[in-house]
Amino acid sequence: MNLTRNLRIESIARLQPPAPLVVSPQQSVRQAVQLMQEHRMGCVCVCDNERLLGIFTERDLLKRVLGPGRPLSLTLRECMTPDPVTVKASEPVAAALRLMQLGGYRHLPVINENGRPIGILSVKRIVRYLVEHFPSTVYNLPPDPEGIQREREGA
Repeated sequence: MNLTRNLRIESIARLQPPAPLVVSPQQSVRQAVQLMQEHRMGCVCVCDNERLLGIFTERDLLKRVLGPGRPLSLTLRECMTPDPVTVKASEPVAAALRLMQLGGYRHLPVINENGRPIGILSVKRIVRYLVEHFPSTVYNLPPDPEGIQREREGA
């Protein structure tokens, strides 16, 4: 498999991004965090009538709520990242990877033609995709790649 070629040819849909957790802008940070914990996801999409208004991530929780000492009763509208960068399922994986790298994003909403979120692409999915291309390299890494073994192990 040629990773460079595959990154340009294979679409984001190939990574099977999970369905997004959708919340309203009036919901509280507490409610969003509970939902994120229940579903083991790092973000929620903030939507109004199925239109994506913003995204609320773990990073937003730390920087915009907990760091400044604001209450968890705050509405998501007050602390979400508005108008997030998005991708479409038909776009190549390379495009999403470039956006994530340039913007420092760990999550990208995947939208349909109407702008409705249909998935969340995470760095975790990207890493899983890369491992598919280099399984022997990844799975055979020593615990400490910098360490030099001085003695033979085993019998």
